[in-house]
Amino acid sequence: MEEQQYLRMWFESVDEDKSGSINSLELQRALEVGNLKFPKSIVDQMIRMYDADQNGVMSFEGNADSFLVINIKLVFHNVRISHLGLWDQGFLALNEVYQALQQAGFTLDEPSFYTACQSFDPNRLGKFKLDDYISMCIFLQSAKNLFGAFDTSRIGHITLDFNQFVYCAANLRV
Repeated sequence: MEEQQYLRMWFESVDEDKSGSINSLELQRALEVGNLKFPKSIVDQMIRMYDADQNGVMSFEGNADSFLVINIKLVFHNVRISHLGLWDQGFLALNEVYQALQQAGFTLDEPSFYTACQSFDPNRLGKFKLDDYISMCIFLQSAKNLFGAFDTSRIGHITLDFNQFVYCAANLRV
């Protein structure tokens, strides 16, 4: 089955009220069925990432190619399977997290990588379950989107005044 058709079927099954869009409660329930348990704040952030008209829901149109959670889950499992590390326990070690992030399109320098890891590995165990890894990817994608909104010349550098910084920090709060 073509990926687009699979995503359409998945989307329609998650859209419990058949409204043509998915709200955070519907998405949270769908993720729990896949054994992915996220706090409401993370699920809300997922919705905001794909909520083009900022009405609190995401539609299938325009989002079919960018369902981040599905893509991230596939990368996580691919990296897990290809390494001997902690894969049999359902975790990624830090070097595997770094590789998975690169495959998912996130390039971070070492200090940024370790800072992000500390934020999403609060017990400092040096290993990530799938939901911790997805939470970090949601944060990184949100940061990337927000950064892109300010990097209008696409040079990889931005200058913010205090109000813009507060706006950014508030929008990245998970």
